[in-house]
Amino acid sequence: MINSVCESVPQRPAPDYDVAIVGFGPTGATLANLLALRGMSVVVFERDKDVFQLPRAVHFDGECMRVFQTAGVAQALLPDLFVGPGMKFVNARGELMIDWSRPGGIGPQGWCASYKFHQPDLERALRAQLCERGAADVRLRHEVFALDECDGHVRIRFEDTAQGRLAQTTARYVVGCDGARSTVRRFIGTELADLKSHERWVVVDVLLERERADLGDYSIQYCDPARPTTYTRGPHNRRRWEIMVMPGDDERLIGTHAWIWERLARWITPEDAQLERSAIYTFHSVIAQGWRRGRLLIAGDAAHQTPPFMGQGMAAGIRDAANLAWKLADVIDGVLPDTLLDTYESEREPHVRTFIETAVQLGGVIQATDSDTVAARDREMTAAIREFRTPQPRLGPGWHAGAAGGQIGPQPLFEDGSRFDDRVGYRFALLADEALARRAQDALSEAQGERVAVVPATCDVLRAWLADAGARAVLLRPDRYVAGVAHDANELEALLDRAGVARMQPREAAAA
Repeated sequence: MINSVCESVPQRPAPDYDVAIVGFGPTGATLANLLALRGMSVVVFERDKDVFQLPRAVHFDGECMRVFQTAGVAQALLPDLFVGPGMKFVNARGELMIDWSRPGGIGPQGWCASYKFHQPDLERALRAQLCERGAADVRLRHEVFALDECDGHVRIRFEDTAQGRLAQTTARYVVGCDGARSTVRRFIGTELADLKSHERWVVVDVLLERERADLGDYSIQYCDPARPTTYTRGPHNRRRWEIMVMPGDDERLIGTHAWIWERLARWITPEDAQLERSAIYTFHSVIAQGWRRGRLLIAGDAAHQTPPFMGQGMAAGIRDAANLAWKLADVIDGVLPDTLLDTYESEREPHVRTFIETAVQLGGVIQATDSDTVAARDREMTAAIREFRTPQPRLGPGWHAGAAGGQIGPQPLFEDGSRFDDRVGYRFALLADEALARRAQDALSEAQGERVAVVPATCDVLRAWLADAGARAVLLRPDRYVAGVAHDANELEALLDRAGVARMQPREAAAA
């Protein structure tokens, strides 16, 4: 589907931008911020004129917060976040079947395990940070309609819908963060693998008029075959209910105010809250089979969609952005080869598949309506309550090595309250015992030292990290996943070579 009009168009000396991002939601805005940290020139196209003001995603985890920390917005987000204690699954009789409690304190990622948020707040913070950096050309009310892959770049044709004008620009790479109906995915020509879960639900967001402590802080999955329903608390006075559409529902009434209030009557009335938003969704479970074609890539909902039963929909897109940003920057800078971009899908696809498949399995528990199936479920799960824990999958095959490679690294907090990532910055980090750290510092030039932060394990928390890894050195990638470990000087040298320090060259030479 890539057009071939480029043959008749004179080639420019260099593309206008390093990366063009189509879509300015959380995934696109996070990717733009991370690329800006690496000095990439970025253009963002967004068809809407402003942040969508109503709730959509409501949950992210500690790993996402760590990415937002790197992007520079974590502290701005904190006042409007609620730390979620977890989720409980109960049957029609109110009996507990699954307990998915989450610790409330600071966890291995240097943040809490679960945060509830208001998506417009997050998007505004990411956009403000990008604007403050002055590092991206953001084009609102601009719609991309054609992508022409040429020699060394992509020609992007778009419409300025505010002015009714057509124009074009060029970029080395284009990333589609443009949602489930992705234009970029269409140009790649990829197909979606169906994980066989497609159910209609009505999502209802309300603003409480007064405190309602009785509603509780835990999210509750009401696994009632008569009407599966989800309740979740948001920050401040925000609450959400998700209501499954049943076969006998009157299609003319579904989602109307009367229909909604009738279903919420068990918990609240119109005197207790005002409806902020309601929408009918089909919760899909699909994964694109092909996230890259040449200079075109996709991320977020353009690459995968999941039912909401794990709260990992937006989080998966944030992980995509974190995985892809440093790889694009290293390829554009000429430090690592273009084939590095092939590891984006190979690493992320199995990882996100684990979450989607788990969400589908949990959805099977929640959405069961057959009487025999429900009776068997209730007997099994109430006899022995299941304690569920969030999966921690490794990345799929890619740019990492060894048994520890591909695992998310921890983020220790130091005695002064500072966090590891803030000390090392957005780059590779080599944590090593004092002897190997000195060897690494002696081996790296000043420029190479800018690429790899060498951190000697001089305090207990860092020594404990090495002891847990069973190694004398650990190399962390900029996305905070483990690239590999070293047990001696030779393995240390191999780690540094893997980080590309020997292949560093001036940006101008890489771009030539």
